[in-house]
Amino acid sequence: MTDTATDVPDDVTNAAVIGVGSMGRHHARVYSELPTVNLVGVFDVDDEQAREVAADHGATALELDALLDAADVASVAVPTQFHAEMARDCIDRGVDVLVEKPFVDDPEVGRELIDRAADAGVTIQVGHVERFNPAIRALADIVADLDVIAVDAQRLGPPPEGREVDESAVLDLMIHDIDVVLAMLGESPESVTAHGARNNQYATADLTFADGTVASLTASRVTQQRVRKLAITAESCRVNVDYIDRSVEIHRHSLPEYIEDNGDVRYRHESIVERPTVQTGEPLKNELEAFVAAATGDGDPVVSGEDGLRVLEVAREIHEAAATTADDRSEPEVSAR
Repeated sequence: MTDTATDVPDDVTNAAVIGVGSMGRHHARVYSELPTVNLVGVFDVDDEQAREVAADHGATALELDALLDAADVASVAVPTQFHAEMARDCIDRGVDVLVEKPFVDDPEVGRELIDRAADAGVTIQVGHVERFNPAIRALADIVADLDVIAVDAQRLGPPPEGREVDESAVLDLMIHDIDVVLAMLGESPESVTAHGARNNQYATADLTFADGTVASLTASRVTQQRVRKLAITAESCRVNVDYIDRSVEIHRHSLPEYIEDNGDVRYRHESIVERPTVQTGEPLKNELEAFVAAATGDGDPVVSGEDGLRVLEVAREIHEAAATTADDRSEPEVSAR
């Protein structure tokens, strides 16, 4: 690896990517495309992979110390067990940091990182990219006017081809929907019930909130259909979100009626379906633009360290409860907060 970086104007943010595997290489690509950002370099324990990704995006493969010396902001996209170490290195060097989800392994370590960053004046953002999906951004405006009764989320499919995933479906997949639901409802659940199968490669969870709202979440990497959907039941409507199509539908005023057709009487329901405009844009690009804006003083992170920690705590609770049923078929754990 080389140990130098190209100088850039003062008004451009130097960005680094630590870990350029399946997710990190996309961070590198997006940083290289942002007009106010200079991808100053990348680091990976696989030197050849680091050089390949750097070359693809006009950057330099650097040793970690040199990279942090050159960077203003950094994405940490290494395996979860190394998140805390890499994030701590960034914080101690005054580099604002985006840590991919899950935030860390241990909530106590996450708390220490948040406090450390606050003392150092460093921004932490956690990489819950679905918060930046244009459909979820549109949903935020809709939900603000709704009396939500229930939420149902499904995140199903086989594992990505060529990708080894050791984490349970809860910590790798369901965690996205946990983040969206907690952000939508503005609080953590009072109780959690969960079931798992196939070593938590398939898991379901039921969450109950203080105001009586309930959420049902399902995550699977053993389902031979890719599904990414969210549905909200409210007093006045049902809202359906498709993450893949990035679409939102609002079903209102389902009216039962009997109609006569050639002498036959049939029963039917008709409803008004609204399809609000959903902006275009790649979720990861939206996420990194928001991170750079927060790091350079333009507002707070959309997904803060506190948000990431709260989601992690709920995800771990679900994972542990589901693991009980996945391993020994005993009754699921039920916890009260």
